Amino acid sequence: MATFKHISSKNANYGDAEKYLTFAHDEFTMKPTLDAEGRLVPREDYRISTLNCGEEDFAVACMRSNLRYGKNQKREDVKSHHYIISFDPRDGPDNGLTVDKAQELGEWFCREQFPGHQAIICTHPDGHNQSGNIHVHIVINSLRIENVPLLPYMDRPADTKAGCKHRCTDAAMEYFKSEVMELCHEAGLYQIDLLNGSANRVTEREYWARKKGQAALDHENAALAAEGRPTKPTRFETDKEKLRQIIRKTLNESFTVEDFTQNLLQYGVTVKESRGRFSYLTPDRTKPITARKLGDSFDKAAVLAALEQNALRSENTLTSNDAIPLDRTLSSSEGASSRHTPKQSAPQAPSIGRMVDREAKRAEGKGIGYDRWASMHNLKAWSKTFMYLQEHDLLSPDQKAGGSNPSRRTKSPRNRMISRTFAFHKFPFFDTAFF
Repeated sequence: MATFKHISSKNANYGDAEKYLTFAHDEFTMKPTLDAEGRLVPREDYRISTLNCGEEDFAVACMRSNLRYGKNQKREDVKSHHYIISFDPRDGPDNGLTVDKAQELGEWFCREQFPGHQAIICTHPDGHNQSGNIHVHIVINSLRIENVPLLPYMDRPADTKAGCKHRCTDAAMEYFKSEVMELCHEAGLYQIDLLNGSANRVTEREYWARKKGQAALDHENAALAAEGRPTKPTRFETDKEKLRQIIRKTLNESFTVEDFTQNLLQYGVTVKESRGRFSYLTPDRTKPITARKLGDSFDKAAVLAALEQNALRSENTLTSNDAIPLDRTLSSSEGASSRHTPKQSAPQAPSIGRMVDREAKRAEGKGIGYDRWASMHNLKAWSKTFMYLQEHDLLSPDQKAGGSNPSRRTKSPRNRMISRTFAFHKFPFFDTAFF
């Protein structure tokens, strides 16, 4: 499954791009690897070529063009654009993809999509994670040195003129991804849908955080094993991955949006909605994580669809239980038949809610997530209790246990205030944190 990635750079030294492509670098620090004598270590295998550079080096050709047109002279200017096409590791053994063939595909893609730009194309046979995925690096100078025809992703006349700069817009990325998919289709390679997002979206930062965390965990486990001590879990999970697992678990156990938000509160996760989009705030953060950064499975539309499916599945289960034949029910034992008693559809009268002792739970070691959930639970329990007392006319201090007096049901504002005051003194288990 080929993937497509873009990185913009403000580095004025174009030689650094070529150095990264041709010499070995540390995958975590991105610093060049040196041998015992302090010299750069060349990469073992790669293919490299240039476009629109003439007989000059890529870095020299780019700097000459920038001086000619007076562009890319400021520090904040984007000097180059780096595009990466990564092919599926299975393309090698299954579809005959080689480094030379991948280099040809990269050169063709560069000529078709970035005409008029000076570019360097380099193919590596493996990735950072030693997975065997062949990938092509395409680095172009942001400045265009020739007039080019209007391509489908261009929306301004300046996008075709020499002396103007390349813009990587959202429309351009959509077009490039579609072209990569078409490229793989014509070459008979594996490909996934790059245009409709992914269920789990892993950003570049999260990818490297997972890599570094896994390396640190492996190092720690090796030290523990050498000492004969028990090791920790062998798989490192980022905070975003833990949040994804919590959301999935909660979503499988919820039927409404209210259930979903309340269940997440038990883990300390708060659901926020802005402009029709969901975001999730964890206890250790002040800024919520948007669903877009987690994946398409966690946005509002996907959550509502999952909740609707859960509700339909619950209704189907209830219907199948209610449809048990009468003779089968009568022939079963009394205990078994009671388990199949249909649920009453009539609304039940509100009962007195059971409160949660938040202080005791905090003393037991419960975290802030549980405390938030307990706070909302106590508020609902207090509401149910108050409605029950009000319905049964138990808030009046002069209410007799033997029955109710109709003449005393109509109270003045002063008596109503006395009743409320009496309720708080008579029922001290109310959580006063809400008042």
